[in-house]
Amino acid sequence: MTPPGAVFDAVTFVQALANPAGPAAACWERVRAGELVHYTSGDTLAELADVVSRPKLVKKLRIAPEIARTFLESVRAQSTLVTDVPVRFRYDRDPKDEPLVNLALASEARYLVTWDKDLLDLSQDENAAGEALKAQAPDLTILTPPDLLRILRTTDPSSGLSENAQ
Repeated sequence: MTPPGAVFDAVTFVQALANPAGPAAACWERVRAGELVHYTSGDTLAELADVVSRPKLVKKLRIAPEIARTFLESVRAQSTLVTDVPVRFRYDRDPKDEPLVNLALASEARYLVTWDKDLLDLSQDENAAGEALKAQAPDLTILTPPDLLRILRTTDPSSGLSENAQ
């Protein structure tokens, strides 16, 4: 059986890099273990490269540049690159989120993993943009890293994930 597909936002990756024992890192570990397929695009890789090289963030999180580079290389190597990402979804509330949603649509990902409130709100009832997205991708679930871990644990209770990775 093919593992489910997922798209992670940059914040999820930054959290995985900054806290190897946290839920975002546990989600990334599921990709590395072959239990999830992670989809990326040129745009999302460029955003991640920009974010993990920002001097303010590097200083705050005490991330050595070589660690950030190695992590970015791991993301490139472990992800499936989607080169054709047509614009199928517009999000007036936060247009900067459109590339992630369109990547999820183009890759037919099952999960979009994020902490972004604007993206998470697309899952709320009575959200017109969310309803438009659901019409295009009824199987897409937008959720936080801990919520993804709960779902994966429910579908595979033998995963062995520690409770502190929730």
